[in-house]
Amino acid sequence: MQMPNYLELATADMAATKSFYTAAFGVEFTDYGPEYAGANTDRFEIGLACFGETPPPLPGFQTDDIAAAEQAVRDAGGTIVRESYEFPGGRRFHFRDPGGNELLVYQYDATE
Repeated sequence: MQMPNYLELATADMAATKSFYTAAFGVEFTDYGPEYAGANTDRFEIGLACFGETPPPLPGFQTDDIAAAEQAVRDAGGTIVRESYEFPGGRRFHFRDPGGNELLVYQYDATE
């Protein structure tokens, strides 16, 4: 497991949010459908997800073994709130830490 290197932000207006981050910070997004876009830098990845409401940002950890990471979260006292599922390019799961914060762990497919 490594340090968090992913942050998912919610938006009710995908076009305006992408435009803002492009104009303000030079971020270039790749669209993965109408409700999700992602931007990769050398050390950090940002995802934009279209929601009707705006929940808090969702930080994420990258792993090479999603099953082992899920077990480690359980063993350490975390609560799985969304079991492992596929997303374009890999798998991920969501969990809450003992303080109530929601985070995610993801693994890219071997071909990535």
